[in-house]
Amino acid sequence: MTVMPFTIRRRVRETADTFSLELTPPQGTGHCSFQPGQFNMLYVFGVGEVPISISGNPAVRDKLVHTTSAVGTVTRAMGKLRTGDDLGVRGPYGVGWPLREAVGRDVIVVAGGIGMAPLRPAIYHLLYNRADYGRAVLLYGARTPQDVLYARELKRWRSRFDLEVHLTVDLATGEWRGNVGVVTGLIQRSSFDSAKATALICGPEIMMRFCVMELIERGVGEDSIYLSVERNMKCGIGLCGHCQLGPSFVCKDGPVYRFDHIRNLFTKREM
Repeated sequence: MTVMPFTIRRRVRETADTFSLELTPPQGTGHCSFQPGQFNMLYVFGVGEVPISISGNPAVRDKLVHTTSAVGTVTRAMGKLRTGDDLGVRGPYGVGWPLREAVGRDVIVVAGGIGMAPLRPAIYHLLYNRADYGRAVLLYGARTPQDVLYARELKRWRSRFDLEVHLTVDLATGEWRGNVGVVTGLIQRSSFDSAKATALICGPEIMMRFCVMELIERGVGEDSIYLSVERNMKCGIGLCGHCQLGPSFVCKDGPVYRFDHIRNLFTKREM
């Protein structure tokens, strides 16, 4: 529960309403270690705190990167902070992506909108340890071309021969000449072996529901599909009860869940 004052080293505008903060810890406090898929509680002094996924490279131990949209009181206040300002950090919390279990298998990463942020550390890990995995596929859907996160990085990833990248947008604007449509439409055209594939999914819940259906239809097992269910988290340690999902707490037992473990809960709209 101890909040550590991190300093904003760099601020990056990702889209019109989304930004990334690079944070450095106080001197002498050690490395910024985390597992891809985990989150931190970020505290704006005098305003409040909010859970935000860690979106940086897990191999870089001297800084933390968080990407968020200015959609609430805390994140709007966070958006007004500048380089050199302090931001409270506690964590990391939660269960990360099953990258160790996926060694030797094909890995399909499916992201929708800002759901790309929690998945970016997993992509860094896959690329850094590329020889440990089979095919690597990234499917990413955004609302418009202007809403695509990490556009420059995606352009570099698309030029690699060891990562298959497909992008799509709901609405084509400007000079966009790529795919138009929902991200689920990219699953059937992707190259991977369903019998030995692990899928990592993060995005709006309706998008994740349909992605799961498409992956199962493609032949991926329910025990090989993982979802990041980030909702209603408040305390980060399973005490407040805001994020309870059936018998589990998202902040403690998630946010990454194996689909067959939450199938009955995830498919109920009232949950």
